Amino acid sequence: MSKIPDATPEVESQIRPEAVTERVESIRERIAQACGRAGRSPDEITVVAVSKTFPMQAIASGTGVGLEHFGENRARQLRDKAKARPGAVEGGDVKWHMVGHLQRNKAKFIARHADWFDALDSPRLAEELNKRAAKNDRVLPCLVQVNITGDDQKYGLAPSETHEYLDHCAQYDHLAVEGLMALGSFVDDPEDVRGEFQKIRELFDTYDASGNPQVEMTELSIGMSNDFEVAIEEGSTMIRLGTSIFGPRDYD
Repeated sequence: MSKIPDATPEVESQIRPEAVTERVESIRERIAQACGRAGRSPDEITVVAVSKTFPMQAIASGTGVGLEHFGENRARQLRDKAKARPGAVEGGDVKWHMVGHLQRNKAKFIARHADWFDALDSPRLAEELNKRAAKNDRVLPCLVQVNITGDDQKYGLAPSETHEYLDHCAQYDHLAVEGLMALGSFVDDPEDVRGEFQKIRELFDTYDASGNPQVEMTELSIGMSNDFEVAIEEGSTMIRLGTSIFGPRDYD
């Protein structure tokens, strides 16, 4: 049974091509302004359109305005969407990111269908993903998730454990760790998360990957719809935007 959601009339209206195009054009202008303040180029920023809970029409609207990367937080829904529109690993024209916490028993879906896994956070999960990726004769790009908020309810490694974990990943020849990912605290004022973003930027900058064949620190994935401009100013290369692209989610 497919896990792809159907579109309600309200969702259909907000994900129509012209609505998504208007939002994305506004986002690109905001990205350009944030990059200007930071002395960076907008070409350095990858937008991952978080399409979780949205129907396939949202993907079509996104690709129509030039988006290539799409994020899902449920393994089976990513699998079903990738079957409907294959990702690059399966010869398609989009790149599917698994952006949510992953249970080991669903690693087989990600190893086969995901172009990226953005939430690597334990040795046992890395071992299982490595094994599954080997069975699919591929190397899976990953980001290591760090818990920079100190909230025990959030997933991710403690900052103090991050470099040791990156060293540990050297043994997984079917995983390619491309960098770090973190979620900032959800606050009203984006300035309040700047210190958290600076913390992970320091972890990112100070890891020496020269002796680790499986780690290449090229991507820093911080920033969501409510704080992506601050994240860009603090060095983000990959931002995850959902509602600011597709509108409010219908969780019913």
